[in-house]
Amino acid sequence: MEFSHIPVLLSQCLDGLAIDPAGIYLDGTAGGAGHSKEIAKRLTTGRLISLDQDPDAVATAAARLKGLPAQVVQANFRETARVLDELEIPFINGALLDLGVSSHQLDDAERGFSYHADAPLDMRMSQQGPTAADLVNTLDREELTRILRDYGEEPYAWQIAGKIVKAREETPILTTLQFADLIASAMPPAERRKNKNPARRSFQAVRIAVNGELDALNEGMEAIFSRLAPGGRFCIITFHSLEDRLVKQKFRRWAQRCTCPPEQPICTCGGIPKAKLITRKPIEADAGELEENRRSRSAKLRVLEKL
Repeated sequence: MEFSHIPVLLSQCLDGLAIDPAGIYLDGTAGGAGHSKEIAKRLTTGRLISLDQDPDAVATAAARLKGLPAQVVQANFRETARVLDELEIPFINGALLDLGVSSHQLDDAERGFSYHADAPLDMRMSQQGPTAADLVNTLDREELTRILRDYGEEPYAWQIAGKIVKAREETPILTTLQFADLIASAMPPAERRKNKNPARRSFQAVRIAVNGELDALNEGMEAIFSRLAPGGRFCIITFHSLEDRLVKQKFRRWAQRCTCPPEQPICTCGGIPKAKLITRKPIEADAGELEENRRSRSAKLRVLEKL
C-alpha cells in the first residue's frame, strides 16, 4: 500500500529546529519521511538519523531519503542513546518527534488502528508483541477501566470494560468493528447521538497501552535531551492532551531555574536552567493547513533549546 503522508506543521518545525547545514539531526518518528526529507535537504556536510519502529515506515523512508545525507534505523525513539552509540555520534544539534499514529497506519485498515473499517484488532506500531485483541481479551475489568480512563479520558470506562468482559465470555473480540460496536453499546443513547465516533477515546486508549506510548515518550525525551548539544533544538508535535501535558511539564522542568519548594521564601538551590522555552504556548496549524490536512486539527508543536 502507498505510504501517504502530509507532514504536519512542516515549516514551523523547520523554523523551530533552526537547522545548521553542518549539524547532526534526529527525526525520532520517520513515518512517511515528510519531515525527514525536508530536514535532510537543508544539510550539506551535516547528517540526519531517522528512526521508526514500524518496518513499513523504515522501508518507505529509506526509499524517499535515497541520495540525501540521511540514514534510517528501525528503532523506537526511546532507544536513541543506543542508536547514537552504535553510530558513534556523541551529540546531536536538533531533534524532532511527530507523535501519535501515522497517516499510513490509519489508512491501512489491516493494521487495526481505525474504527471506520473492519480488520483484525491489532494496533501494533512495531508489528511485534501482544496485539490490541490480546489485551482486550485477557485483562480484567479493573485494568481495562484504568486504561480507558487514564489513556482515553473515557467517562464511560467502567461500563465499556464491563461490556468487554461480558462479551468475550461468549466470543473473543477479534476485529475493529466488533470492538467499536461494543464500545458504542455501553454508552447511553444520548451520548451515542452526541458523539460522532463513540469509539474514538477507547481506540486511542488501547493503542497507547499496546504500544507503551507514554512510557516511550517519557524515556525518549530524557534520552534525546541528554544527547542534545548546547544550542540544540528539540521540537515535539503532540496530538492529544496526555502527550501535550507530558511534554509541557518536562520542557518546563528543564527550563526552570529554581527547584526549591514554592513555600520557601528564598532560593537556596542555586539552580541553573538546562534549557529555554522557544515556544511559551504551543504552535497550532493555520487556516490553510487545517483545510488541506484534517489530521493537523489537534496538532500542537512545542520547541525547546538546550543551554
